[in-house]
Amino acid sequence: MYIGDYLGRREIYSPDKLAIIDAGKDPALRLTYQEWNQRVNRLANWLRDEAGVGYRDRVAILARDGIEHLDLIYACGKLGAIHTALNWRLHWRELVGLVQDTTPKALLYSDDFKEVITQVESETRDTEWAIGHYLHLEGDGVAGSLDYESTISQSADTPVTYEALDKEDIACLIFTGGTTGLPKGAMISHRQINWNVLNTVIHDLTHDDVYLCVFPLFHAGGLFAYMSSQVVLGNTSILTRQFNPQQVLELIERERVTVFAAVPTMYQMLTQAPNWETADMSSLRFCTSGGAPLPVPLVEKYGREKGVRFKQGFGMTEYGPGLFALPAEDAIRKAGSIGRPNFFVDVRVVDDENQALGPNEVGELVLKGPSGCSGYWNNPEATAAVVDDEGWFHTGDMVYHDEEWYFYVVDRKKDMFISGGENVYPAEIEAVIYKHPAVHMCAVIGVPDRKWGEVGLACVVLKPGASATEGELIAFMQDHLARFKVPKSVEFLTELPISAAGKILKRELQERLVS
Repeated sequence: MYIGDYLGRREIYSPDKLAIIDAGKDPALRLTYQEWNQRVNRLANWLRDEAGVGYRDRVAILARDGIEHLDLIYACGKLGAIHTALNWRLHWRELVGLVQDTTPKALLYSDDFKEVITQVESETRDTEWAIGHYLHLEGDGVAGSLDYESTISQSADTPVTYEALDKEDIACLIFTGGTTGLPKGAMISHRQINWNVLNTVIHDLTHDDVYLCVFPLFHAGGLFAYMSSQVVLGNTSILTRQFNPQQVLELIERERVTVFAAVPTMYQMLTQAPNWETADMSSLRFCTSGGAPLPVPLVEKYGREKGVRFKQGFGMTEYGPGLFALPAEDAIRKAGSIGRPNFFVDVRVVDDENQALGPNEVGELVLKGPSGCSGYWNNPEATAAVVDDEGWFHTGDMVYHDEEWYFYVVDRKKDMFISGGENVYPAEIEAVIYKHPAVHMCAVIGVPDRKWGEVGLACVVLKPGASATEGELIAFMQDHLARFKVPKSVEFLTELPISAAGKILKRELQERLVS
């Protein structure tokens, strides 16, 4: 069974069960599994019959979160085609480059990106990578574009399957950031999706869960953290157009959400929402946090004020969102840990010579197992650079594990800077800064220094009404860290640049603050 089969099977088992609430629509769109599968069949039939989409053909989408993202990945799964979700934070020239690289036969887009689509269409028109069909999800669209809803409504809802599909066939491309050049398209196979579903189901979900998704659906966290597992279990999932703290709290209360996942910056932002004090979060069985260590004061605040328990974890596009898990009962005892490896993934910590390290020794995290991706699209060089001769995937994450096999991310290799010959890992410093009661958000970057080569710069956003000086924060860090790790300066900001996935964009801070 592959992702294209999920909805068809679920329609047989529970046709009248509420499958999806798209809260980004006005009014909210609510679909049963039967209604949703019929809708996806109509899209698949149109893609095949009108757009000529078949096995391994790409279909792209550039849109805010909504049912259309999920329509497309399941429709592509039925056809053996490849769902290609484009990151709307990219510049239009970068998107043109990705279109040239992936040559989609059709492109779905939301009205927010109409101007970008105009540029893409102009740059690719009359070329070998010209897109044959455009479908707009709302608004008027560009010239020649078709309205999505009216177009698919005219297609038949007869079941669609690609019988020759293999587990190693590619289901979707998810683009990962890079320091140079275009983002790399991780090839996500049907095998990888199935193993990630299994890992999620055995650890987290029940048959009655209601999941609220706020991750962008062009990321693995959005598409796969819980979404596909919810379909397999026949549960209800909720979508928002984009992360809005007030709306999230309202939806948790109104729809009795039981499972919610976000990154630490999002959890910080929820506490500043105007309805935080009155919000009822009692329906939540747990919240999941990933992407960065969850500050202990935040764990304590949610527990004290809302009775919320946190599971924490760690994942990545290339190996799926559910690689490590820290249970709620260890949130304080093992603060800062990403937990232990989940089933069906082998892990090692290795040094620069690829030799395995023991407890409390910092090295690079390497992975092996059936939930790994199939390399990078049209980029064998990048694939070879991260997969060694024994098949281990080199993550670029610097980690260690303790005697109980709990893992801790020290930092990304690329985020590390060297000060006076010593490796400095910003994540370790940030964990200390978050302990200060006045700090709302923070990020540490390396900046040039004549004496030491590089030193740390702490970028800090204070809590509303709170105060702290540079000297006070530096003294606080000196009480917790070795001298060479303590940033030499603090920059107070009103906000930090945040990605669509809720991660702090350190590159933007570097560009803004480092001349």
